[in-house]
Amino acid sequence: MKRDRDALADYTAAALKSSGVVLRSYSSSFGLASKLFDDAVRRQVDSVYALVRVADEIVDGVTSAAGLSPEESRRQLDAFEQETEQAMATGYSTNLVIHAFADTARRTGIGTDLTRPFFASMRADLDQSEHTPESFEEYVYGSAEVVGLMCLKCFLHRHPVSGEERARLERGARHLGAAFQKINFLRDLAEDFTSLGRSYFPGVSPANFDEAQKIRLLADIDHDLQVSRAVLRSLPTSCRLAVALAQELFAELAERIRVTPAPDLIRARISVPTPVKLKIAAAVLTGRRGLEPAGRRPARVAAQ
Repeated sequence: MKRDRDALADYTAAALKSSGVVLRSYSSSFGLASKLFDDAVRRQVDSVYALVRVADEIVDGVTSAAGLSPEESRRQLDAFEQETEQAMATGYSTNLVIHAFADTARRTGIGTDLTRPFFASMRADLDQSEHTPESFEEYVYGSAEVVGLMCLKCFLHRHPVSGEERARLERGARHLGAAFQKINFLRDLAEDFTSLGRSYFPGVSPANFDEAQKIRLLADIDHDLQVSRAVLRSLPTSCRLAVALAQELFAELAERIRVTPAPDLIRARISVPTPVKLKIAAAVLTGRRGLEPAGRRPARVAAQ
């Protein structure tokens, strides 16, 4: 029996390491921020990110690049979700990414109430190229807000809080997830419009996207960031700086989008250079950025 437990522990450790590889292969910004998590939290968050990343890749072109038809891509996503739920129930999967996520889910209380909305949003990418305000809200909840809630489950694992405080932190987690997703949508306008044929923001198309549209969308993102920033100091110390850095990196990206003319956003993908990311990380670590009291955040233009 002890040998069986050791074998499972070794397998799970390998699975968690593989999730870390996925995160750092696909996201330089979140990969940098994740280094500030305590080890146990980082492994759990890595497992969440890896699962959602692989699912996202199924619907964003990897399957079609491999020669699969849209129907086959859908079957792959369905099978991925089914195996995820089975692993969450049993604690084992032959898929290392799924196994790592299932281990985290069983430890932290992540349930199908969060995974099913996520997979529903992924499935929408196979069918829906434009959104109404209602479908956009539902899509952002499933693709991003529930991911914030999953991460919060990891943050609060073995860190009990009152029901009122948990509700407050959940609101912040949802808004931060939404902000990240909307910033990504703005950053990826060119690819979404031209390569994937998608328009996530309701009523926004290459023909009508202008400065007014951009400013309106950024104002909504600013609100999301303001709500999430207000709860940063209430997060456990095991994750506080990492979340603050992730938020600051995405806020910097939003500022760069703000000073980029709207027509250019349709033609090119905006990013934050690595030296700037490192400067932001240093500022967060030294307390000069990221954890300002709500309402006292200084105005700032994008760093050069």
